[in-house]
Amino acid sequence: MIDAEDVVLGRLATEVATLLRGKHKPTYAPHVDTGDFVIIVNAEKVRLTGNKRDQKFAYRHSGYPGGLRKRSFGELLDTRPDRLLEKVVKGMLPKNKLGRAQAKKLKVYAGPQHPHAAQQPQPFQITKIAQVAK
Repeated sequence: MIDAEDVVLGRLATEVATLLRGKHKPTYAPHVDTGDFVIIVNAEKVRLTGNKRDQKFAYRHSGYPGGLRKRSFGELLDTRPDRLLEKVVKGMLPKNKLGRAQAKKLKVYAGPQHPHAAQQPQPFQITKIAQVAK
């Protein structure tokens, strides 16, 4: 379980992708899913540095001519912070069957509450990464 409060988005996503892939384990193999389940809470309090809140966009296309839509990261963070975090982490996973299986192990929640208390998740501190001062 990772608390995303005041953690920079990209730095959090790289650490989560490493945990999902299992690269932190000595038994890592790129063709085997040895990763852990990851629960992220307080996704709404994740930090975006610089002007990324207004100047970075997430694009999607409907498939029709002229159907390209874009929303700023700030807009996504205000409406669905859990989806934003899922999208960023999923972009760092392999684009194949294994990557889709690893992405299913990620659970993101906007607030501090999560329904996985029965599984007794272990808190994980991101200590290797320097954070930007407030």
